[in-house]
Amino acid sequence: MPESGPKIEEIRALREQLTALSLRTPVMRCAAIEAELGGNTVVVAKLEFLQRTGTFKARGALATLLGLTKGQLESGVTAVSAGNHAIATAFAARAVATTAKVVMTPSANPSRVAACKAYGAEVVIADDVHHAFELARDIRDKEGRFFVHPFEGPSVALGTGTVGLEICEQVPEFDALVIPIGGGGLIAGISNAVKQLRPEVEIIGVEPEGADSMHRSFASGEPESIEKVTTIADSLGAPFAMPYSFELTRKNVDRLAMIDDAQIRKTMGFLFKSMNIAIEPACAATTAALLGPLRDSLRGKRVVLVMCGSNIDWETFSKQVVFDDAA
Repeated sequence: MPESGPKIEEIRALREQLTALSLRTPVMRCAAIEAELGGNTVVVAKLEFLQRTGTFKARGALATLLGLTKGQLESGVTAVSAGNHAIATAFAARAVATTAKVVMTPSANPSRVAACKAYGAEVVIADDVHHAFELARDIRDKEGRFFVHPFEGPSVALGTGTVGLEICEQVPEFDALVIPIGGGGLIAGISNAVKQLRPEVEIIGVEPEGADSMHRSFASGEPESIEKVTTIADSLGAPFAMPYSFELTRKNVDRLAMIDDAQIRKTMGFLFKSMNIAIEPACAATTAALLGPLRDSLRGKRVVLVMCGSNIDWETFSKQVVFDDAA
């Protein structure tokens, strides 16, 4: 169990190191969401879906690979992912001149598989998410490749902590920060950074009903797993929580919220109609929570939403989105 996560000085140092490799993504005032909420709520979004590779995942992957030895880099890396982490690992591997062999799940969108290959990675498709982790471990053991974990460990928290650092630099004042949860790497790193800089801010995590491992873990007090992921937000579909990210999340996150796929689909439609953005289901999760279960408790407050990823093709988007006059 970690007593504490990366210190803010370490996060600042990594942010400087990443300057040439990643983007300082913008923040934007969301007038359409504010109008839908009413009650003088101020909503600002951190547009991490504009990051290199289309998601925040590039930060954690780069942080991990930049910490490897020369010998480790010569052996190459492996990773397991529904898409976004695999893409990020492939990108990071090319950035530091090593090779990547990534394992992806059957649900992986063809456009994400193509993106991995475009960055030079070899792609292996597993039977399911649990089998994917087994395959990645086999590749690690047999080929000597370093396993780049999608959400667990200090290097991931260090990388995602740069998102929290940027939010605090870009948004002068805010009362609440809403962050999506998959495995927990994003919320662990962001919450660790933000609580060091703005301890008074309320941090809220959002999970879909079909991938609620963090809710289960909070309830039991230890990392829990789920038998099967059943949500369209596949980027949030981690099959289990793990000790490091769970403990950091439990230490720094004030509460959790739950949404369902119907809310995600409607929010994707709302964001497309009102803000002209086509994003993957995971990216709509925080807005869905604000327009749904968090609406009353955050009304009238200054809220920051983390919008995490945009790796989706139009065919998939058009099948998942629901256009509804009501958010």
